Amino acid sequence: MSDSPQIIVLFSGGLDSLLTAKLLERQGLAVRCLHFYSPFFGGEAVAARWRKIYDLDIVTQDVGPQFAAMLRQRPEHGFGKVLNPCVDCKILLLREARKYMESVGAKALASGEVLGQRPMSQRRDTLNVIMRDAAVADILLRPLCAKHLPPTPVEESGLVDRSRLLGIWGRGRTEQLSLAKEYGIKEIPTPGGGCRLTERENARRYWLVLTRLPEPSASDFTLANLGRQFWHSEGQNHYWLCVGRNSADNDLLAAAAGPDDLILRMRDMPGPLALARNGALWPEDVLRTACQMTASYAPKAVATGGDVFVRARRGEEFTDISVPTQRCEDLWNEPAWDEIKGVIRAEARERQAAQDAAKAAAREARYEAERLEAGREDDPTGA
Repeated sequence: MSDSPQIIVLFSGGLDSLLTAKLLERQGLAVRCLHFYSPFFGGEAVAARWRKIYDLDIVTQDVGPQFAAMLRQRPEHGFGKVLNPCVDCKILLLREARKYMESVGAKALASGEVLGQRPMSQRRDTLNVIMRDAAVADILLRPLCAKHLPPTPVEESGLVDRSRLLGIWGRGRTEQLSLAKEYGIKEIPTPGGGCRLTERENARRYWLVLTRLPEPSASDFTLANLGRQFWHSEGQNHYWLCVGRNSADNDLLAAAAGPDDLILRMRDMPGPLALARNGALWPEDVLRTACQMTASYAPKAVATGGDVFVRARRGEEFTDISVPTQRCEDLWNEPAWDEIKGVIRAEARERQAAQDAAKAAAREARYEAERLEAGREDDPTGA
């Protein structure tokens, strides 16, 4: 790890960020890669492997809490085709990267963005909005497409040589693959953003967490990535059940249990582990149907043809509940993406209409103030 990095590269683990780091290293700069992770993208565990195969100085930082807060408030620039807040994501990451850059005494930030590569976040106008709203115009460099953009303060300062930066444009990868070969990169990262918010199956889970929990946290969104997901609603009360698909899910669900959660599993035979979020606070009848749902995914339990016991555990306390094994999908289910999509779009339209009305009111207020000011100037008496 460099003791005194000169430039911080936002490092997703994709080919563009990898090439950005290598390109700047070739200019003799001390480069440090900053990998952000959250329930929706990235991961701390992969950094060790990247360090080894790419020979880069890479540090990681969890932005899950900040990302969850942004989703709770709704992204200012809206969602993409699914639930992806690409523009607000870039702004958030650049703001956090600036804080890190300043904390380690580096002089600039660099990202692997390529003009025209992504329709929502890498248009010329959007790149400018991101730079403005993240307040990084004085320190941000986009080395892969720099020659399609005006010279930046980073280049003008002499920190980097603009003539050795690139002018890649568009969605193709031919130039990037050629550059990777030139740099001797043998393991090429697969294309794609790797963001779970762009995937419908994940997005429908996140939307339910976002709208059915009073204050969803990063840990809630992480939980939504695990196992089978079921919800049961009674009026304004929403109950959330996660059922493991395999032993890996079971272990992760057990580790994710909070103080008011219940762990559900078969008492007398093998079966899945389930997590009832805040299950210790559930009504008895709701908990019983959750235990029944859990038992319905245990083949040996179903094979008995009768009632079985499910153990509901909270810490060292537990209760054994006898339930049938018939699946109660009328009570516990997960809406399809097409249902959720309509709700997301409707909320977006309402939010846009409110923003448009606020802007119109602000324009009207400015117009009225200017009219009154002009009237005072035309009246020398000030009356």
